[in-house]
Amino acid sequence: MADIKVDYEDLVLNLRKRFKDEETCLKFLADLKWKDGFVCKKCGHTNYCKGKTPYSRRCTRCKKEESATANTAFHRCKIPMIQAFEMALLVCKLPGYSSYQISKKMNIRQMTCYNFQKKVQLCMTDPEKEPVLAALSQI
Repeated sequence: MADIKVDYEDLVLNLRKRFKDEETCLKFLADLKWKDGFVCKKCGHTNYCKGKTPYSRRCTRCKKEESATANTAFHRCKIPMIQAFEMALLVCKLPGYSSYQISKKMNIRQMTCYNFQKKVQLCMTDPEKEPVLAALSQI
């Protein structure tokens, strides 16, 4: 158990050095998601303008707006983004860490941790969503 605690503290410290707030998390997701350029999921158009929310993009042809979190493990995430990043990193790096342990460490309801943990584990097997988690794991 002592080894997991050291790993947990190191992971969280490194994560919080890199991601200080919600905006840096969203910027990271947007940069990673659209590194090869924007392509609208609805019509396939490549031109976009700035969306209504931070780091979202809006297709100039069909007007569909896509957030930086859409089609990632962080889609419709109700907890603060920095905590979601922390939880996703724990699930990826420390697979033996239970949702109960995460809940106690982060002071978040156990069921919330369990549901997000399952969502991250499912995304780890999805070739479209996995690159975000892989990049996050490299931190």
